Amino acid sequence: MYQSGSHNFSRNYVNYSEDQIEKIGNTIVFLVENISSLSKTKILKLLYLLDEFSVRRNGVPFLNLDYKVWKYGPVAVDIFAELTSSPTFLKEYIERVDDTIKTKRPFRDDEFTRSDLELLEVVKRVGNKFNANELVKITHDEQTLWYKSAKENGVLDDLLQERINSTDFRINLRDLIIHDPWKLAVYDEFKENN
Repeated sequence: MYQSGSHNFSRNYVNYSEDQIEKIGNTIVFLVENISSLSKTKILKLLYLLDEFSVRRNGVPFLNLDYKVWKYGPVAVDIFAELTSSPTFLKEYIERVDDTIKTKRPFRDDEFTRSDLELLEVVKRVGNKFNANELVKITHDEQTLWYKSAKENGVLDDLLQERINSTDFRINLRDLIIHDPWKLAVYDEFKENN
């Protein structure tokens, strides 16, 4: 569903720690092992929803990925690149076989808290209930950060009318909890330390 024709996906990633790579890799392995009909688009939507659910629940992003406003919703560009071609920093966890993402190792839950595992189960249910197109619609709802960010930055119509397929505008998950001082303080402290 994503077109990368106008993008040059050089391998200049955010510097992830080994622990972060392990959590991202194992999260994708979990999704692949537990959700049917898992396309690249569906993985990208579920990763976003996982971070959103986590921020709403406890003020801390699950994976702490950077999401951009793209045509099909919020996209972590570096994960998009990993799922589009041969993985580099996730090569120990996943591989592309034709257009399918396959796991290279079983899911390991040792870096996940009980709360993390509960969120993974929630996302598993969402992933098994909705297909990729439905998840795109969910992330495009007028109440979502994607919609608000696209509108505020003057690109909503261009994205919806498919005149553009991506932007460099970031989605700020902090906006989910702007009216909750406790979660906001937790979020800000987490971001400052990470």
